[in-house]
Amino acid sequence: MTGRVASQAESLGLSGSALPLLADVIHERLGLVYEPRRFDMLADRLAPLVLERGFESFLDYYYLLKYDEAATGDWRRVMDALSVSETYFWREIDQLRAVVNEVVPALAAAGAPIRIWSVPCASGEEPLTIAMLLEEAGWFGRAQIEIHASDASPAAIEKARAGRFRERSFRTLPPELRAKYFTAEGDASIVKPALHRRVTSWTVANLLCEADVAARGRSPIVVCRNVFIYFSAAAIARVVGWLARAMPSRAYLCLGASESLLKLQTGFELEELGGAFVYVKGGHV
Repeated sequence: MTGRVASQAESLGLSGSALPLLADVIHERLGLVYEPRRFDMLADRLAPLVLERGFESFLDYYYLLKYDEAATGDWRRVMDALSVSETYFWREIDQLRAVVNEVVPALAAAGAPIRIWSVPCASGEEPLTIAMLLEEAGWFGRAQIEIHASDASPAAIEKARAGRFRERSFRTLPPELRAKYFTAEGDASIVKPALHRRVTSWTVANLLCEADVAARGRSPIVVCRNVFIYFSAAAIARVVGWLARAMPSRAYLCLGASESLLKLQTGFELEELGGAFVYVKGGHV
């Protein structure tokens, strides 16, 4: 245990000896990996929740999370505490533009509704970016499109539903699109209702819950970017396996630029579409 963890535990009267156990149960339930060098961060994030529960040790909190079937609310608070909400509009835009320019026309030609699942959506920048791209291309008037956004953090979903964004979220969004789709209000910008309504649903979903993936993964396009960098290889394999079973016979999975499935046996093949890379299930576009 690092000195900082020891200091954190001592200042709160908590024992940090259970942090490895907490790290294990968090990996099991959420897929997130916390190695010993990151136990200090884990202690900082969870200590307020331990005290809020009236416990005197991390071990008590471990037993609650591990064995109490009624701890659903506690797990949601854990996810809020551990959530990494770093995101912004127009992030890795080339891949999303390729989806809109290459994949959407192919799906539209087949005549079926086009369903897109953005997960994890954090505070909403990614699904709203997708909505802007589709709006600019005129697809909402030409095809039946659904955009579903999910995150494991209830707090993140509440922020997304509010549609209120700080300056940091706009650092790569073209100014003309910001002026078109957002309204300044004090020190923030509010997404205009017409665009916000383009996102069909905002829901809490855990990628390490097979039922959640099965329910929402029945989409021909799944945008699941920059979350696997926090997962173990085993957790990634589980999630991708569930997605492969849930998604239609021809489907497209978008991962972040630093993420790869090439070392895993999956139902997806990496293909270049419109100058970007997408994992494809069931053949070419």
